[in-house]
Amino acid sequence: MASIKPSTPKGTRDFSPTEMVRRNFIFDTIKSVFRKYGYQQIETPAMENLSTLMGKYGDEGDKLIFKILDSGEFLEKSNTIKALTEKLPELIDEVIGQRQRLERANTISDTVTESLKSQITEAKQSQIDLERYLLSRIKESLTSKKITSEISEKALRYDLTVPFARYVVMHQNEITFPFKRFQVQPVWRADRPQRGRYREFYQCDADVVGSPSLLNEAEFIMIYDEALSKLGLKDFTIKINNRKILSGIAEVIGKADNIIDLTVAIDKLDKIGLDGVIKELLEKGFSAEDIEKLKPVILLEGSNSVKLESLREALKDSATGLKGCDEIETVFTYIESCKLQNATLELDITLARGLNYYTGAIFEVKTNEVAMGSIGGGGRYDDLTGMFGLKDLTGVGISFGADRIYDVMDELNLFPADTNQTTKVLICCFDSDGEKYALPLLHNLRRHDINAELYPAGAKIKKQMEYANNKHIPYTILIGSDEMQSGLLAFKDMESGLQEKLDAKEIVERLK
Repeated sequence: MASIKPSTPKGTRDFSPTEMVRRNFIFDTIKSVFRKYGYQQIETPAMENLSTLMGKYGDEGDKLIFKILDSGEFLEKSNTIKALTEKLPELIDEVIGQRQRLERANTISDTVTESLKSQITEAKQSQIDLERYLLSRIKESLTSKKITSEISEKALRYDLTVPFARYVVMHQNEITFPFKRFQVQPVWRADRPQRGRYREFYQCDADVVGSPSLLNEAEFIMIYDEALSKLGLKDFTIKINNRKILSGIAEVIGKADNIIDLTVAIDKLDKIGLDGVIKELLEKGFSAEDIEKLKPVILLEGSNSVKLESLREALKDSATGLKGCDEIETVFTYIESCKLQNATLELDITLARGLNYYTGAIFEVKTNEVAMGSIGGGGRYDDLTGMFGLKDLTGVGISFGADRIYDVMDELNLFPADTNQTTKVLICCFDSDGEKYALPLLHNLRRHDINAELYPAGAKIKKQMEYANNKHIPYTILIGSDEMQSGLLAFKDMESGLQEKLDAKEIVERLK
């Protein structure tokens, strides 16, 4: 058998033991905060029915869903393939017949008239057109959405939100509302792999459904602040906006139907600047007068309270816009009662993510310590479960960008030193007698929840010490004939090099 060069599929990654310890440190920290606020963990299958996912992410999103081929002779189940197969022999016979006629014509082409040569040329073009038609029919059949549904009934989940909506509807009689859930699982997207973008990656989500209270929004701000502070971040901004404010802005300039064009443009203010935003708005049909009305709103400055006061004046003729201001103010009032640790809370009118589904608050989190995109985001949605027939169940949710948080912590050297090691102590022995002597000690260490290993007898002590160093094991216990006779074991601190003689009980107490 020929050897196979080992590789991972494009857009996927292996994670080393050190990386896994660090990733789990991030996930465990965030999970602990979720639980503190009353959120319960759920999991959903890696695959969903294709009908559950399709049509929920727009045309572009649907193209990025990884479909799973049905098992067995799936092509035989496809009516589209059957129809093409039945027609194919007739089309092929026609192509072959046309080729044969052209070959006969070519043998006499030197002796025929110019008129007949012209007919032969036309026949050749017809042959090319016929073959192109045949190939296009085959390609059309094999790439159509119709054939996809005939040969694939399942797909890998694209995100955690749609499966969560499906879960709520299926279990609505079992769960307690408001339902507060968190979920940390991988998702898959058939995207073009590039730096920072993968085909398989983890999402870390929390949502509460069945409660319209704005206390939920305030608590999500507190969750972001506490979790990221626990991870060691010292300077980050939680940006907040409200879909109703954006709708109100569009209303007051008479462009309510163009809210998407408006928000897509102003969302790029940080990237393309005011001139770039104005240029894009003009291209989308906004007038110079519209833009003059927008400028004071887009360029709001000052504290959050000053911004809100300016917005109320600008949106005084929009009931929707004023309701958005009221909601933001309510969230700020909740937060005033609970001092944030390291987060800066900022009202940002240019924040316009997720407008296809967010109906109220919109969140985005960015670190100010390194150059990095958003490390979190979310918002309120009023009809998440409506796609599955359960109408008017409001909810709000957030997500942590675990991969970006990892990169930020790595760059800032925020991972605790002990994330490099999983074993706390390694027992080393010279021979099989030492190995037998060490087994009760090993068992006792583990009973006291001390991560311990026993290196199998037979290897040189130097090799055992190298093993401890390579695995960043901070302590070793050396057992030789003298140690077995005296009961005092050589206990070594691998970082300082300090070695002491301790009995088994003293070692347990030292390592606890």
